[in-house]
Amino acid sequence: MANSNSGRHTFTFEGGEQLTTIGATFFVSYLYHMRVDSTHRKWESIKTKNSRISTINRSEYYHRDWLNHIGSMSDANLNKNTLGLDAATVKKMALAIQKVL
Repeated sequence: MANSNSGRHTFTFEGGEQLTTIGATFFVSYLYHMRVDSTHRKWESIKTKNSRISTINRSEYYHRDWLNHIGSMSDANLNKNTLGLDAATVKKMALAIQKVL
């Protein structure tokens, strides 16, 4: 769904505006680092990481639902990330996070 004011695509599920701000792949990458493998650091390359992490920390209520939605997201859209992670990897990481939450 595009925001009529900015043309920005936002996720239409609950908390979707926040996930849009964070970025689905960044969200998965950061949570994977925090919950599964502390050596994973792809998320660190993003200049706006501090504000994104702040939003992640404020939105913990939505994390499980977001991970479920990410599992069914379009591979083409997930592949647009700038972290160098392909959609299949992002989805596998999301599943691994779900197992430890």
